[in-house]
Amino acid sequence: MDIQKVRELVKLVEHSGIEQLEIVDKDTTIRIQKSPAAAVGVPQMAPPQPVPAAVIAAAPAPAADAAPAAAPAADPARARWKELRSPIVGTFYRAPSPTNPNFVNVGDRVSKGQPLCIIEAMKVMNEIEAEIDGTIREILVENGSPVEAEAVLFLVDPA
Repeated sequence: MDIQKVRELVKLVEHSGIEQLEIVDKDTTIRIQKSPAAAVGVPQMAPPQPVPAAVIAAAPAPAADAAPAAAPAADPARARWKELRSPIVGTFYRAPSPTNPNFVNVGDRVSKGQPLCIIEAMKVMNEIEAEIDGTIREILVENGSPVEAEAVLFLVDPA
């Protein structure tokens, strides 16, 4: 994993309500969590001390942690479903605003180029479009959740 991506993720955790973020990339797991020392603070009489905002730990990911969506499907129909992934790190939104309806729901037919969601990255709203024609079978991310680059967002049946 690129060190610049790790730095961006640390900033994401620092400047959000996220307490902990874990990312699995091939055989590496990166866990970023806010330090308990940051919440405790520094005594008022002491001079200001730099407090680490995040703790980063990397360890090999166990093979058993593979996501169920990435595992081979027992159902032959499910085996042909295609994964639509996030191209960037950011926050996943199903609708253009809280008062608007979702771009898509499970069971909706989508066409290549049709907007599926928004990924907010660094205060920029990026519309993510369908890469193929098909039917949305599963939405794997909760609205308002952080996502990493290459995270599976949707499963689409191209049939």
